[in-house]
Amino acid sequence: MRQEKLKIELLNCMMENKEYTAKDFSSDQEVRWCPGCGDYSILKQVQSVMPLIGVPKENIVFVSGIGCSSRFPYYMETFGMHSIHGRATAIASGLKAARPDLSVWIITGDGDSLSIGGNHLIHLLRRNFDTNILLFNNQIYGLTKGQYSPTSEKGKKTKSTPMGSIDHPFNPLALCIGADATFVARSMDREPKHMREMLIRSNDHKGTSLLEIYQNCNVFNDGAFFGMTDKATKLNQTLFLENKRPLVFGENEHKGIRLDGFKPEIVSLNDFSLDDLWVHDESDRVKAGLLTRFFDIDFPRPFGVFYSKNKPTYEDALIKQIDEAVKDKGKGNLDDLIKGSNTWTIQ
Repeated sequence: MRQEKLKIELLNCMMENKEYTAKDFSSDQEVRWCPGCGDYSILKQVQSVMPLIGVPKENIVFVSGIGCSSRFPYYMETFGMHSIHGRATAIASGLKAARPDLSVWIITGDGDSLSIGGNHLIHLLRRNFDTNILLFNNQIYGLTKGQYSPTSEKGKKTKSTPMGSIDHPFNPLALCIGADATFVARSMDREPKHMREMLIRSNDHKGTSLLEIYQNCNVFNDGAFFGMTDKATKLNQTLFLENKRPLVFGENEHKGIRLDGFKPEIVSLNDFSLDDLWVHDESDRVKAGLLTRFFDIDFPRPFGVFYSKNKPTYEDALIKQIDEAVKDKGKGNLDDLIKGSNTWTIQ
C-alpha cells in the first residue's frame, strides 16, 4: 500500500514538472467550425497559453453550454464537459466547490450566457468562484442559423427580425460590473497577442474572471466589428487600456480622453497634454463603469482590463465553513442525517 502511494506521488510530481507545448493541449478531434470563423483564433490562443499557466492538464477543465463556441471542450486535450444551454456557469460552480484544486474554464457565447443563462452568469460573478469565463460575442445566434441575439444592435435584420430588431442590446461588461464582478476584460479574435495577454491576466486573477472576446461570425454576421479591425479605421475606433497610463488613441496617438467631472470627452493632444488626460486605474470600479458605457455613445471601444479587484472566493469561504462545522460537531454520519432525529410509531 505504501509503495503504491509513493508511486502515485512520484507520478503526480512528474506531471507537475512536465513542460507542455501548445500541441499537448490539442485533441485528436476534427475542428468543425465554418472556415474563417473567429473561433479558430481563440482556440489557438488558448492552446498556446495553457502551457504557461503552470497547471498539469489533468487538473484543467473546460465547461461549455450550447452554441458554436461550446464545441470548444472537444478540441482541448484536457477534461471537459459540453453541458446544457445557459448552465455552464452553474455546473462549473458546482465543480469548483467540489474540487477547488482544479483550473476551471467556462466557454460560452452571447446567446448562451446573456439570454437563457443570464441568471446563472450574474450569480457566479457575485459569488466570485475562482473560475475563468470566456464569453465569445459575435452578436448573432450562429448555431441556429442567424437569429438576432441579446447583443445584436438595434435595427439588426435577421431571419427572426426581418424588419429589424427593436430590442436595445445588452452591454455585457456593464452587466458584469453591475453584478460586482472582480475581473472584467475585453479582447478580440483579430488581436492574437492581446488576447494571449488577457487570457494570462484572467488566469492569474484569484476569483471569477470574465473576458469578453469579440468574435467574427463570417457566415451570419460578417463584419460586425469591421471598424475595429480594419487598418483604415481601427486606430480611431479602438482604445487599448493600460493600467496607470493615460487614455490615448487615434493615428499617432494624437487624441485622448479626459474627464470633465465624471463626463468623458475626446480631446486633441494639440490642445491638451498627457497630464490632462484620464489615467486608467484597474482598481477604480466607478471609472470602470464609465468605460463600459463606451458602447452606445460615439467613443472608441475599449479593450483590455477594465477592472480587477482581489476579494475572497466562494470556495475558500465554503471550505472554511465546513472545516469549522466539522471541528465543532464532528464529521457526522450520512445515514444518521437521513434518518433524522425525530421518529414516531404508527399504531
